[in-house]
Amino acid sequence: MPHPPQSRPFGVLTPLAAGLVLAAFATLPFWAGKGLVFLAGIVLVQIVFALSFNLMFGLTGLVSFGQAAFFAAGAYASAWLARSAPGLPFILSIAFGAAVGAALSFLIGLVALRRASGIYFAILTLALGQLIYTVIGKTTALGREDGLIGIARPVLDFGLFRVDLATGDRYYFLLVVAAAIISGALWWVWHGSLGRILAAIRQEPERVRFLGVDVRRHREYAFLISGTMTALAGALMAPWSQIITPMIAHWSYSALPILFCLLGGSARFWGPAVGAIVFAGLEHGTRNMTGMAELVVGGALLLVVLAMPGGILGTLARLSGRPAREGAR
Repeated sequence: MPHPPQSRPFGVLTPLAAGLVLAAFATLPFWAGKGLVFLAGIVLVQIVFALSFNLMFGLTGLVSFGQAAFFAAGAYASAWLARSAPGLPFILSIAFGAAVGAALSFLIGLVALRRASGIYFAILTLALGQLIYTVIGKTTALGREDGLIGIARPVLDFGLFRVDLATGDRYYFLLVVAAAIISGALWWVWHGSLGRILAAIRQEPERVRFLGVDVRRHREYAFLISGTMTALAGALMAPWSQIITPMIAHWSYSALPILFCLLGGSARFWGPAVGAIVFAGLEHGTRNMTGMAELVVGGALLLVVLAMPGGILGTLARLSGRPAREGAR
């Protein structure tokens, strides 16, 4: 499954643009206010959330309305462990959140992918996701409807020295590094052999099955990786926001990565990241428009979706003359 020839200008600009965006995030605390820095931290988490989701949506062609359940699982599990064992290394609480998300995505994927497909798969993930939302809201140890409040930002102990991430913008810089590493790992999966197989499954599942590839198993791989990385994003967000509520498990939160993918372009790897940044910019830019913000944001998004069916990056690629192949950028 070779990649098609690509237009050099767009291909060269993509890593350059990614580097410039990363540099902008990394230098933000030096020239922006605290409110904008906090928003940027949320956007970094949402970028990881959206890129993780798009591994399943844009590459494999699976639509899940229960993705927020994995995000919430990672956030709640890591926050609960950090509270229960405050002396535990921060990396273990993050790993625990990712592990809980992985276990949950494995179980849900096992049920959903074997029992349904297409729209029925989407509805089944919605139902299972809402079940997780209800369980969280009824669990006393997780704060019930109030959630967990006052989640402390950790102290990293390196033996010879300690780094207090509650001081200044240190946790923000950790988010920048973590988002870059996770995005790089997802990029490697997207452009690797697994990514090529998943893209082929999306386009010609019967032909791929005829060639001896276990289609369902590879879809389960995509679902598992997507859920695990989404849980990792949730685990990283908990200390940043310092409060988590059951609403992060609600189906409406699962709609966010879908929106980001459609806005930026689900057929391009960086499309969801562009969508997350543009959406945050629209919300921030209209924050003072009382009673009109939702209308302006909704109208702008509707315009983009209708005028640019391939999303922002898909439209730019088409204008640059770069050939498109779904699920391969």
